[in-house]
Amino acid sequence: MPILSTHLFNYFLQAKARSHQGFDVDQDAKMLNEACKGMGTDEAAIIEILSSRTSDERQQIKQKYKATYGKVIPSVPENGHTALALEDLEEVFKSELSGSFEKTALALLDRPSEYDARQLQKAMKGLGTDEAVIIEVLCTRTNKEIMAIKEAYQRLFDRSLESDVKADTSGTLKKILVSLLQANRDEGDEVDRDLAGRDAKDLYDAGEDRWGTDELAFNEVLAKRSHKQLRATFQAYQILINKDIEEAIEAETSGDVQKAYLTLVRCARDQEGYFADRLYKSMKGAGTDEETLIHIIVTRAEVDLQGIKAKFQEKYQKSLSDMVCSDTSGDFQKLLVALLH
Repeated sequence: MPILSTHLFNYFLQAKARSHQGFDVDQDAKMLNEACKGMGTDEAAIIEILSSRTSDERQQIKQKYKATYGKVIPSVPENGHTALALEDLEEVFKSELSGSFEKTALALLDRPSEYDARQLQKAMKGLGTDEAVIIEVLCTRTNKEIMAIKEAYQRLFDRSLESDVKADTSGTLKKILVSLLQANRDEGDEVDRDLAGRDAKDLYDAGEDRWGTDELAFNEVLAKRSHKQLRATFQAYQILINKDIEEAIEAETSGDVQKAYLTLVRCARDQEGYFADRLYKSMKGAGTDEETLIHIIVTRAEVDLQGIKAKFQEKYQKSLSDMVCSDTSGDFQKLLVALLH
C-alpha cells in the first residue's frame, strides 16, 4: 500500500475531522432560519452549524435556505431596472450579526477560493493597495487553488485578477506576482540535485554577486520549482556561500519584494510553520489582527489546520485555541474556537 504524503494525510485527517455525521441540509436550513427570525438571534445555533460542516455542506445549506426561506426582496441588476430576487443567507447574516463574528460567518459561507478572491479585490479597490494581502494569498496557494481563485474573481467581479494585479502593482513585485498567477509550479516529488546546484548558483549570481538584484532568476526559481526542489536548492545555496537564503534575501531586497520572496521561501521550507508564525504575530503584543486570524483559520480549515495547530504548539509552547481565547471575545471567539476543534 503506498505511503501517503504528509499533505495528503493531513487533508484526509482534516476532512474526516470536519465532515459532519448524518448531514441533513433541510434541518440545517430550518435551524438557521429559526436562529435568525423574530426577536434576537440564536448565535449558538449559527456557530454550531457553521463550525461543524464542511465548505461543500455550507454551499448546500446556502442554496436550500434561499430556495426554502428566502424572502422576495427588490434587487437592482446591472441594467439598472429594479427586479425581484430571493434573499440570500449572506443578507440575513449581514442584518443579524455584527463585527468580527459577522465577518467570520460570511467568510464561511464562501468557498475558500471565493473568500480569497474577495480579499484580493478588497486589497486592490479604491485608493492604495494592500500588498501584504496579495502576497499572503498568491505566495501560499497551490496551482489548483490559484486557478480556482482566478475563476472565482472573474465570476464574482467580472474582471481578470491578473489584469487587476498588473494595474495595481509595479516593478519586481508585479513580475513575481504575475509569475505566480500563471500557476505553473512543479508540484512533483522528484528532486534534481544538479538542478538545485545550478539554481543556487543562479540565485547567488543574481543577488549577492552583483550590484542590484536580478529578479528574473529569483522569479524563475521561487515561482516554478516544487517545494521539495526548493529545499534542496536552499541547502545547495548554504553550502555554496555559507549563508542562508533568507539572510541573502534580507540583505539584497527590501519592502514588498522582500516580503514576497521570504514568504515563498518560508512556505517551501515549512508551510504549516509559516501559518503558525502568522497566527502568532497576529495576536502577540497589544491589539489583535482579526482579519489575519479570520483569513488563515477559515481558508486553512480543510487544508492543513490540524498541522498548523500542532506546529503552533511545538513552536510557542501553548495551544492555538488558548491564545485565540485570550485574544478574542464573545461570539467571534466562540466561532473561531469551534473551528479549531
